[in-house]
Amino acid sequence: MTAQVGQGWPVPEPLRALAAGLGEDRVLSEVFRARRFGPEEIGTSREAAVLVLLTPEDDPEVVLIERAAGMRKHAGQIAFPGGALEAGESAEAAALREAWEEVRLDRASVSVLGRLPAARIPVSQFHVHAVVAHWPGAAPLTPQPGEVAQVLRVPVSSLVAPENRSSWRHASGRTGPGFEVPDPSLQGESLYVWGFSAYVLDAVLEAGGWTRPWDSQRYVTIPARFLPDVRP
Repeated sequence: MTAQVGQGWPVPEPLRALAAGLGEDRVLSEVFRARRFGPEEIGTSREAAVLVLLTPEDDPEVVLIERAAGMRKHAGQIAFPGGALEAGESAEAAALREAWEEVRLDRASVSVLGRLPAARIPVSQFHVHAVVAHWPGAAPLTPQPGEVAQVLRVPVSSLVAPENRSSWRHASGRTGPGFEVPDPSLQGESLYVWGFSAYVLDAVLEAGGWTRPWDSQRYVTIPARFLPDVRP
């Protein structure tokens, strides 16, 4: 039987392991698992969603955004499209709405695979759902002025390369996985993914069976340009 998702499309072969692994606690790193809300907290938290969007190729591309420098929160950081849920809205609907508002992603081209286990953002106390989906990837994504500085499409092979992986330690004492990704706007420069977005990336790569051995004891300093907030 062919697996069906979203709008009835079959799960592309390169993404089948990912679709099967979503929702399992095993894909969360120890530090990410510690961010789970207890049952008594969920009802009082604010809900948010991000969209983890991949292409269905043998080496899938993952869509990330660089948030605009003038944003009130998380300015300049590398993230996924997303934001708070509106009244009566599902996590999937919110993630797709935010992706349209931020990068003009046509929701009709997207098929949802599932969600990662939800986790909290300590600084805001948001209960965040990472919605994972795929799309053909042919149409351009347009960053919206004032919200998104640029759109990044990073191959999984680049994300899992050991030389692009490291760990970070924040002044607050928190630690986690990090990723260096190329900056298409500056030749030879790289951007650093850390905090919640990096936890999600790490879990997606684990769920998809793509992770390669890397040195988690290699700690790097988080570049100052990606540290506008008090805590990760």
